[in-house]
Amino acid sequence: MYDVLDVCRYIISYSQDNRYSISNLKLQKLLYLIQAYFLICINKPCFKDKIEAWSFGPVVPKAYREYKSFGSSSIPKQRWYIKPSGETSLFDDYDIKKADKERINAVIDQFKNNSATDLVKITHAQDPWKNAYKEGKNKEITTEAIRRYFVDE
Repeated sequence: MYDVLDVCRYIISYSQDNRYSISNLKLQKLLYLIQAYFLICINKPCFKDKIEAWSFGPVVPKAYREYKSFGSSSIPKQRWYIKPSGETSLFDDYDIKKADKERINAVIDQFKNNSATDLVKITHAQDPWKNAYKEGKNKEITTEAIRRYFVDE
């Protein structure tokens, strides 16, 4: 499993390299869909960070906080980032295994033409968000709920 910010940096890099616009709202929905795809394909989550049911759909709070300053604008590709230790480091997407990159790419490519609003509508129609969402509560959407919806149905 990866840290969600490493996955985000990879999504942003891949999206920008392929000229796909990626806002924070779209990034949040892609993270949810990528988590579901990993659970379907390899029965393991992609990242360890929790997903919560917010009013605009699934959100990974840690990722949201990292990219909220971009608002609805496209997030630029990142070359450098600050590690938890405070040290500045060059982003190296090679920390993500090739097979996992291919899975992530498949999800991004599948939804490249969907707007963030489209993805909100898609996720709002799905049981994991619908069952977890309580206005003002930001309840967790568990990997088990995602697995049940996408794998067991």
